[in-house]
Amino acid sequence: MTDQNTNTPRLKSKMQNEVLSNVAEQFGLKNPHQLPMITKMVVNSGVGRFLENQKLKPEIRDTVTDTLQIITGQRPVMVMAKRSVANFKVREGAPSAFMVTLRGNRMWHFLDRLMNLAMPRIKDFRGVKDTAFDAAGNYSMGLTEQAVWPEINMANVSFNHGMNINICFERSNPAVSKFVLTELGMPFMRKED
Repeated sequence: MTDQNTNTPRLKSKMQNEVLSNVAEQFGLKNPHQLPMITKMVVNSGVGRFLENQKLKPEIRDTVTDTLQIITGQRPVMVMAKRSVANFKVREGAPSAFMVTLRGNRMWHFLDRLMNLAMPRIKDFRGVKDTAFDAAGNYSMGLTEQAVWPEINMANVSFNHGMNINICFERSNPAVSKFVLTELGMPFMRKED
């Protein structure tokens, strides 16, 4: 999903050529250094609920790491619990999640595949919520299973797991970020009249 003329991802060139000028016009931003930027995407999958005696079964670890590597093109890193929480039966130093941080062209390709391949495959999909922005304009969403990615062969997977996806912005706020994502093609839910 790249432009024919260059190796620039399709969404990146759309952002540079169309979206940023629309944002400047819509929000009255005169200085190009005020324009928002998507800096990175973070994909993580929690595995804390799969722990047995503070150990992660190898088949669970392999399934999660293989899934994240296939859909992102990068090897995930294991995130350990920073502190013990008795209510959640978590001990400090126990595995809690696997995470991938995407930047540059990989980020743009992943965002394109997320919006145009994975989301349409979600059962009974009516759009993503437009309320999941934080004060800095970063957007968070979750997928309940990895089967929505066309790259994943569910016959080779031992169990289903979900993932959280965070789109991180710079120089933004919720209104600007929503406008940018809408212009890029993010399918937000429509308000019922």
